[in-house]
Amino acid sequence: MSNLDTNNHQTAFRPSLSLLDATMIVAGSMIGSGVFLVSAEITRSIGSAGWLTLMWVLGGIVTIIAAVSYGELSGMYPRAGGQYVYLREAYNPFIAFLFGWTQFGVIQAGTIAAVAVAFAKYSAFIIPFFSEDHILLDLGLFTVSAAQVLAIISIVVLTWINTRGIRNGKIIQTVFTLAKLVSLFGLIVFGFFLGAKAEVWSANWEHAWDAMSVTKDANGQIVTTALSGLALFGAVAISMKGSLFSSDAWNNITFIAAEIKNPQRNIGRALFLGTFLVTIVYVSANLMYIAVLPLQEIAFVPKDRVAVAAATHIFGNGGAIVIAIMIMVSTFGCNNGLTLAGARIYYTMAQDKLFFKKAGELNKYNVPANGLWIQCLWASLLCLTGKYGDLLTMVIFGVLIFYVITILGIFILRRKQPDMPRPYKAFGYPVLPLLYIIVAASLALLLLKFEFNYAISGLGIILLGIPVYYIAMARSK
Repeated sequence: MSNLDTNNHQTAFRPSLSLLDATMIVAGSMIGSGVFLVSAEITRSIGSAGWLTLMWVLGGIVTIIAAVSYGELSGMYPRAGGQYVYLREAYNPFIAFLFGWTQFGVIQAGTIAAVAVAFAKYSAFIIPFFSEDHILLDLGLFTVSAAQVLAIISIVVLTWINTRGIRNGKIIQTVFTLAKLVSLFGLIVFGFFLGAKAEVWSANWEHAWDAMSVTKDANGQIVTTALSGLALFGAVAISMKGSLFSSDAWNNITFIAAEIKNPQRNIGRALFLGTFLVTIVYVSANLMYIAVLPLQEIAFVPKDRVAVAAATHIFGNGGAIVIAIMIMVSTFGCNNGLTLAGARIYYTMAQDKLFFKKAGELNKYNVPANGLWIQCLWASLLCLTGKYGDLLTMVIFGVLIFYVITILGIFILRRKQPDMPRPYKAFGYPVLPLLYIIVAASLALLLLKFEFNYAISGLGIILLGIPVYYIAMARSK
């Protein structure tokens, strides 16, 4: 399909999102569940205050580098579909399809499922009926818990809201993102002023850079194992899986480019502002955890609910309930942004005759409702397939692969289309984009080695897209 045709199809989308709306979508899609949960796994994997903090700092730096690099691409191609369009222009329709296929099969739907599961985790803190341990259906090969059912209900509700027009999704996104930012800042400030203990802080930083894995034996005794060499690199990869997942979904803003005012400039600005703000919040939150909770408590807090444990130390049981409610708001708002953005990729793929035809139609509210419901169905099924940490590994492996390919596309397009207008240029080019490619590719390989079962599942879904592409091409002919 020509670029002209693509642009003609975009006229039905209404540019109604301001820079504030776009920034709230970036930040709101990023802040979901990770910062409240994954610090426990990071501490078990690498075991010290220094390394825990470093994993969040590095995750933020890597994310900001990628985001400002995408600013160049978003200025060149401000169209619905975002990253799918960048890959089609830099490479070919085949590579773009593999991204769209993986986005549907693993990344977008998998992230929606993981965040919905986290929403259910914190709902169970308020309403124990929705616990993961409350099994509603046992079929032998797999079970269905009350938490999974609640996760699916939340996905269905958000999908329905977003089929009623982008204005509804925009209002939810802005309100919920502001609410989660206020609650996080409140938790951080009160944590340092009310909950911090000098003896806890000093003890946590006493062996700040001793990398070690922390486990419990059959008797419940804590066992530490020093890490070095390849084992240390593996622990870093597993740890950054969590911090990168917590910082992911910033690229969702590129999928709805046709609905943003002045997208050539506002997308790049929103990408930087959103990722920078979230990185500051994440690092501050983890420093607060270290000031309030002993490292062993962070590592083995029940259900990995680190934020609730910190709030209990700060405010008592009543405060923990308030924080749990705010985290439910956070995860619900995050999934709104993910739900809103994802179907725009499938819309553009359908226009290229590479996805279900119905996904390429807009309803009377000018949104791709069919694509939203297809995404809803698959994300709901993924809620039944794995736990939070397992979904993380499958998602982040696919994410890293296509971030590497997309940022490599900046180098290709600089050569293929040197005269193309670039309202933004990738910051630090070529050094920073190249550094990101090296780091992200290394992390993907380490995940494939140390978290093989779930990383290979992500790779398998990517490769399955190859025959699907040729079948789709044959049918379109």
